[in-house]
Amino acid sequence: MIEETSAGVVLFRKENEKILFLLLHYPSGHWDFVKGKMEKGELEKETAIRETQEETGITDVKFLDGFEEWIQYNFQFEGELVNKKVVFFLGETKTRDIKISHEHLNFTWMDYTTAMEKTTFDNAKTVLSKSYDLLSKTLKL
Repeated sequence: MIEETSAGVVLFRKENEKILFLLLHYPSGHWDFVKGKMEKGELEKETAIRETQEETGITDVKFLDGFEEWIQYNFQFEGELVNKKVVFFLGETKTRDIKISHEHLNFTWMDYTTAMEKTTFDNAKTVLSKSYDLLSKTLKL
């Protein structure tokens, strides 16, 4: 079994009194957050920042303290089982227009309820829910 670690960001921005979350459309068909494999010598937040820049062009991420959510899942890649661990941070950006990389088909900014409906996997829904809970307390939503 291959062990793999990735890091990502649940990105949000404020627009008028609303909080909008960024979802990326992956070629396999699912909608999820920015994330990618850690490179040798990188810290988790460094990976999250690099992946955000590579996948969206966003460079102004401000992390919210107190949010670090780990998920774990298995998948098959070229006949081998991969055990993947992903840590997500919660980050705010003021950037609205992004430039998605070749790794994605599309992107969207959505309010919490719509993002929960569009997010494909249950573990991503859990991360989104915990993100919103923290924002609700922090920003008094």
